[in-house]
Amino acid sequence: MGHDLRKYARETNIRLFIGFLLILFIVGDGLIFVIYGAGGALMGLVCIFAGLAPLALIALALWGIDWLVRKDHDE
Repeated sequence: MGHDLRKYARETNIRLFIGFLLILFIVGDGLIFVIYGAGGALMGLVCIFAGLAPLALIALALWGIDWLVRKDHDE
């Protein structure tokens, strides 16, 4: 019975991140929409994307480094 714990951890982290994003966009921006209207919700989306951009760039860089290491290790 070979359970791949790294794969399970990776999948769990991905699911947690997707859940975080759903809560952020649906609950967070939804509350902004209810309180401030469509204009506020649009500005909320702009701010959310601006705040997530550095995190996305860091994640992309780490993914690229991981890809290079795995590619070099496989050779």
